[in-house]
Amino acid sequence: MAKGKSKGKGPTPKAEDRHWHAKRQKARAVKSSRRTGTPTLGPGGRDQPAEAPERARRPAGARRANGEVPELVTGRNPVVEALRAGVPGSTLFYASASSDERVRESIQLAADRGVALLETGKNELDRMTDGAVHQGIALQVKPYRYAHPDDLLTGSAPLIVAVDGITDTRNLGAIVRSAAAFGAAGVVVPERRAAGVTAGTWKSSAGTLASVPVAQATNLTRQLKAYQKAGCFVAGLDAGGGVAVADLEVASGPFVLVVGSEGKGLGRLVGETCDLLVTIPMPGRAESLNAGVAAGIALYEVSRLRSR
Repeated sequence: MAKGKSKGKGPTPKAEDRHWHAKRQKARAVKSSRRTGTPTLGPGGRDQPAEAPERARRPAGARRANGEVPELVTGRNPVVEALRAGVPGSTLFYASASSDERVRESIQLAADRGVALLETGKNELDRMTDGAVHQGIALQVKPYRYAHPDDLLTGSAPLIVAVDGITDTRNLGAIVRSAAAFGAAGVVVPERRAAGVTAGTWKSSAGTLASVPVAQATNLTRQLKAYQKAGCFVAGLDAGGGVAVADLEVASGPFVLVVGSEGKGLGRLVGETCDLLVTIPMPGRAESLNAGVAAGIALYEVSRLRSR
């Protein structure tokens, strides 16, 4: 994984020259003292695949497509809801200028936003959608162009959110929305076995994907180590964490918050890589929180610490 930073961001000071270095060392000592020879795991923690070979560094500011076939949103309700939510479409296919109000609204919204309109036959829509129920209309969504993880190292004290094991695109969209609300530079997701940016992600992000970049990491563990070498403190959100998020003073510096899936929590290697595992105290009856909700609460606490 790339170790250098994007051009134009300036050199990153050595960790020992930063005012939060002592806090980071103290937090690491707390983590070490809590260990008894077995790494602390979240509930249901799972093994991660072996680290992938290091990939070549892309030029600063480079973006990559997800390599997938453009997504198709089909059906009158899904299409009009996607357009209302600002999901970026490239082409709207429709069988006829139907009298259905949702089809008319979809055509109008697409035209207003510069989305290409193409009237086509039912047989062609059947072929395009592989026989799915389309009700005579389909929206082709533009492939999302992911950022490079190094592009999120912006400013002197970046705040980055990394997700591990989250497969629900709605949860990912909710996390992006919270990241936008509390000033994060962006969100990092694994390339494999994880949710990516889809029409559903756009909708649940409430349009904030237009301003908050999502980056893909070939291997999340390797990327977290790269962030640590760049001077970031990496904290994993875990029900079994020994420190409350609200007490993590080191979050005022360059900081990466790692969010795992509900139930499974953080993967073993990801949990071991984190400088510290932190938790959200819950005096109520719930045993765990939805990943999107947990990320929002944790980011609020981090934002409060950083505003001091």
